[in-house]
Amino acid sequence: MAAISFKNIIKRYGTGKASIEIIHGVSAEIQSGEFVVIVGPSGCGKSTLLRMVAGLEIVTEGTISIGDHIVNDLEPAERDIAMVFQNYALYPHMSVYDNMAYGLKIARVSKDEIRTRVEKAAGILELMPYLHRKPRALSGGQRQRVAMGRAIVRQPQVFLFDEPLSNLDAKLRAQTRLEIQKLHRELGITSLFVTHDQVEAMTLAQRMIVMHAGRMEQFGTPEEVYNRPATTFVASFIGSPPMNLLNHAPGMAPGTILGIRPEHLDIGTTGWLLAVEAVELLGAERLIYCRMGQDTLIVRVHEDQPAPKIGDMIHVQPRADRVHHFDAQTGARLVDA
Repeated sequence: MAAISFKNIIKRYGTGKASIEIIHGVSAEIQSGEFVVIVGPSGCGKSTLLRMVAGLEIVTEGTISIGDHIVNDLEPAERDIAMVFQNYALYPHMSVYDNMAYGLKIARVSKDEIRTRVEKAAGILELMPYLHRKPRALSGGQRQRVAMGRAIVRQPQVFLFDEPLSNLDAKLRAQTRLEIQKLHRELGITSLFVTHDQVEAMTLAQRMIVMHAGRMEQFGTPEEVYNRPATTFVASFIGSPPMNLLNHAPGMAPGTILGIRPEHLDIGTTGWLLAVEAVELLGAERLIYCRMGQDTLIVRVHEDQPAPKIGDMIHVQPRADRVHHFDAQTGARLVDA
């Protein structure tokens, strides 16, 4: 296990006036044994940041350290990392066993040691019955577990996951998330996991880096990011449905944006007057889509609460201790909010 350190990481493509900067001064300290998720929308720079750790992209400015060593100029093979990709990258003509063992064979590890490591990893990932199968005889979830097994047998200091669940259906994604959590509990290896899915980020991360347009908007635990978002982008990206962000709510200070999550609005007889535009049933809860002047809001209510109908006018009261305030120009959370 090893800590990972980002110090003012900048990434540019091209030179001179034609250069384009896509990562803008990211700094973060990831502790040894920690599971950190890098989350953000497509094009935000999250995979580029991961690939710089792996040595697949060159760092333009700043330093990346793994353990006590700056790795900017090291080849990928010299960094003691193992990477799991979105597309599995398995050899179709090899068995599961041989796919998992291949890197160790290239490294000239003894046959007995290879067998020990492969069988241990297969036991953790429940792959023992499939060791002699070819990838084509496996489900998508099983193939992804083989890819993870191939990384485990390397016994690296750091695991890097680049959107490894993107090709799986919803049920398999949820199942594989549990397997990754179990894997981290058992091995305790420092891990960086890239995803665009905020649900994956919230459920997997011990801490999470929220990226937007090449910048790190916030670095904190899922609870910190959800309960005290640093910017309006984080507030709107983390949470399903996202936080309501209002520009014209009663009593707002000029130049501010008011934020309130859908579950922190209570339907009653006083408060904001809203027009109901849509009602969405989601099993144990309903989402009420409303309008208040120029602002739109979502109100989340439990199934045992009476739901209004489309066209109704309702009063909602925001919970005072759950209201957030942001600067309307910068989007930054106001210090006293």
